[in-house]
Amino acid sequence: MSDEVLEAVRGLLPGIADRARSVDEKGRIPETTIRELTGAGVFRMLQPARYGGAEDDPVAFYRVVRDVAGACGSTGWVTAVLGVHAWHLALFPDAAQREVWDAGPDVLVASSYAPIGRLTPVEGGYELSGRWGFSSGCEFASWVLLGGLVVGAEGRPVDFMTVLVPAQDYEIHQVWDSMGLRGTASDDIVVDRAFVPEHRTMRNYDLAHLRAPGRKVNTGPLYRMPFGTVFTTTVAASVIGTVDGCYRSYVAAMRDRIRLSLGGGRFVEDQFAQVSVARAASEIDAAVLQTERNIREVYEHAVAGEPIPMELRLRARRDQVRGTERAIEAIDILFKTAGGNSLRRGHVIERAWRDAHAGSVHVANDPERALSMYGRGEFGLTVEDNLV
Repeated sequence: MSDEVLEAVRGLLPGIADRARSVDEKGRIPETTIRELTGAGVFRMLQPARYGGAEDDPVAFYRVVRDVAGACGSTGWVTAVLGVHAWHLALFPDAAQREVWDAGPDVLVASSYAPIGRLTPVEGGYELSGRWGFSSGCEFASWVLLGGLVVGAEGRPVDFMTVLVPAQDYEIHQVWDSMGLRGTASDDIVVDRAFVPEHRTMRNYDLAHLRAPGRKVNTGPLYRMPFGTVFTTTVAASVIGTVDGCYRSYVAAMRDRIRLSLGGGRFVEDQFAQVSVARAASEIDAAVLQTERNIREVYEHAVAGEPIPMELRLRARRDQVRGTERAIEAIDILFKTAGGNSLRRGHVIERAWRDAHAGSVHVANDPERALSMYGRGEFGLTVEDNLV
């Protein structure tokens, strides 16, 4: 299915690019775009075949994300997170999967994973309350995945879970007003004493240790991959794609540019400009090549039914955060050399610069934490982290 999706999405890119400025200014992605991406099968790429999904090669999914982000950073970001949630839902107990996908294969799920919620044990499950921020694309979703701490009898946290909550049990508070990724509408989710049955919960410890209950029914290799690899690469792919699209726009625009300062002349004849393009292109290529290599190797281990070595999981995290850093280095080079016109609000380079920098501050893109974990592993020290 991946070739069909890639071809369909590439047919949508001109329209997505045309709407990018409006998305940024209005702070919302139009429903038309979500319908088009849904029709192309993007959000079912990582969904189980038994529920109408493609169970596709994850490398293909990341390529789609990068293509969409290259046309519009906000749309790429929402495509990435809504698309990966189908994969995460497949790791929940089958009863939870049925609740969502019995309504149809195109039901969308949003998230806010920070453990902000308070989960109090009650008969048959938990009572949940809290307010979560940064729920990208939540207006298009019928369900949301939320992080919460289980509170024991003494009022102290005893466990960390992700829970699945239907739209009727939460409110969306429209508060999103950011410098970048403005169109993601990453608004707040508010829950007040909602009941969450046991089958709609999953311990993050079990998820990190590849013991997710959904693997009993979704036995394909896609669901034997670590959350810490699949999710974090998703977040990085959007940033890398945004910068890659900016690079292509930059090169096209600069080919005909005549300088009005620094002695004039054609921009493309400037040796310093040529070096800048080379540096930016190399950083983007390195980001793509390393992240794809790691995902491919993890997937190959899963296909072969082999354990995924911690060394590979740590390397995937190392290269994922470095991929984001490389993308930021590349777009900073482009922004610096693009000239004064790129400072204009809404300019494609200005917008991509804001979107990429906004995406880079996601917790999954925190380089120091991920690089430190890799160093610990190389030195033979124990690494315990839910995002590995």
